Amino acid sequence: MTLDTRLLEDLAALATAGSLSRAAAARHVTHPAFGRRIRQLEAWAGTALVEHGRSPLRLTPAGQELLDQTQPLLAALVQTRARLKARAVPAPGVPVLRFGTGRTLARTLVADWLARLRAPLKGVRVEVVTRSMAEVAALFEQGEVDLLCCYEHPALSMRLSAQRFVHLTLAQDKLVPVAQADAHGSPRHSLARGRLIDYAATLTLGRLTRDHLERSGHGRDPALVADSADAIAAFVERGLGFAWLPWSLVAPACRQGTLVAIGGRAEQIPFEVRLYRPKARLSEELEAIWAITAR
Repeated sequence: MTLDTRLLEDLAALATAGSLSRAAAARHVTHPAFGRRIRQLEAWAGTALVEHGRSPLRLTPAGQELLDQTQPLLAALVQTRARLKARAVPAPGVPVLRFGTGRTLARTLVADWLARLRAPLKGVRVEVVTRSMAEVAALFEQGEVDLLCCYEHPALSMRLSAQRFVHLTLAQDKLVPVAQADAHGSPRHSLARGRLIDYAATLTLGRLTRDHLERSGHGRDPALVADSADAIAAFVERGLGFAWLPWSLVAPACRQGTLVAIGGRAEQIPFEVRLYRPKARLSEELEAIWAITAR
C-alpha cells in the first residue's frame, strides 16, 4: 500500500491536539474525513496507532514510534524540496513570490491586487497556486507558499495559528443572490420560486451559502450543483437559475444589465478577504510588498 505523507502529518496533528475534532480543524478537513485518514494510516501500518477510548486521545506505542521515526524524515523532505525549488528560479538572483489562493479569488480580488502592485513586483517572479481553501492553507502552513489569500467569515474561519502568522484585510466582498435579467430588466428567477444553483460541498463559498440558508430558513435542495464559481456564473447568465455569487465576480454583469441582484440587503453575505504571512521576516522584496499592501 502506498503511503501518503500527509497522513503522517495528520498523525502529528492528532498527537498535538489530543482530539479528532480539533486535529481535523487544524488540518482543515471535516471530522469524518480526518477519521478516515487516520484509519487509512493504521491500515498501512497494520496496527492501531491511536488509543481511541481515551480523552484526550493518545497515540499507542506503535503510533508514537511511527511519529518519532518519520517526523525527522518529513522535515528533511521539506528542506530538500525548498532547496530544489530555489534552484528552479529562472535566473540567478531573481526573487520569487509564491502565492496561494482560491480559483475565484485569483481571477477577481487577487488579480486586482497584483495589478496595483505592478511597479513593486517588477523584477519579481510571481507564482500563483490555486487550490481549494483547505489545500492552499495546508501549503501555506507547510511553507510551500509565502503568502495566503483566503476568505474569512465566522462560518469558515481558517484557524491559522496566531503564534506563527499575521494577517491584514485585503478587501471586503459579499455574496449576492443574482439571476438573469429579462428584456425589461427584471429577474427571471426569484428567491421564493426560482431554481437554486449551489456550490459543491468541497467549495468554501458553498459553506457560506448553506450557513446563510440554514439561518434564514430558506434552505432547499439545489436544482444544479457545480464545483466552480465561474461555471455557476455562466449557468446563471444563461437563465438556468439563481445563485449567490461574489460581488467582485458579477458586478460588471449587473452594471451592464445582463444580471440583476434579487432579494434585499439581508440576503447578502458579507465576508473579508484576508492576506496572511508568517511572522518570521520574509525576503526584502516580500517585506516591501507587504508594507505597501498594509498602507
